[in-house]
Amino acid sequence: MLLHLKNVLTSEELRQARALLDAAEWVDGSATAGTQALQSKNNQQLPQGSEASRALQALILRALDRHALFFSAALPKKIFNPLFNRYGGEANFYGKHVDNAVMYSRSNGQRVRSDVSCTVFLAEPHEYDGGELVIDDTYGSREVKLPAGDAVLYPSTSVHGVAPVTRGHRLASFFWVESMVRSDEQRRLLFDLDMNLMRLREREGETPEAVGLTGTYHNLLRMWADT
Repeated sequence: MLLHLKNVLTSEELRQARALLDAAEWVDGSATAGTQALQSKNNQQLPQGSEASRALQALILRALDRHALFFSAALPKKIFNPLFNRYGGEANFYGKHVDNAVMYSRSNGQRVRSDVSCTVFLAEPHEYDGGELVIDDTYGSREVKLPAGDAVLYPSTSVHGVAPVTRGHRLASFFWVESMVRSDEQRRLLFDLDMNLMRLREREGETPEAVGLTGTYHNLLRMWADT
């Protein structure tokens, strides 16, 4: 499931994030690449343990914590500490690759199974040319380039990459989610049921049918969730 999350960050949070990113010192992004990705990764990242990274991580995690659609779609058990990258100039692309199954953080020793990948865009589309996140799925390649403050969720099993940035700089946060429900198919069924329940309640109120379907949702979650 590929999902566009709108307004993950407020305008004030985005302003704070950009101020921190603009003042930060960037390093070679190959430090977090796996064996396969190392051959095609050409970008910059913030050091995981830097003061700017810690402030930005807290900002992103607070935003995710209040975003109901993120929780419904990802059903997070663990969230890898958010990372931050920049594409532009000579460091301007990331070739096609698949993320490691288990991500390890050098800053805090955290290990997270990568079920769901997330990118939060931190630069407006007009600020740079190229830089689309290209995700391969059963329908072919999907190009994603979203407004600053929006995010995209997609299965970590997907082959993906970032197209070359030919003007300006692309700024983003990226991280992985270990979901309570490992199966992408099961998460999709639960998400669809949750969204349709929400629409049913908005239209009809708390009907007996809504109560019954809510029970079905939670019984499925009880069957599939690992907490």
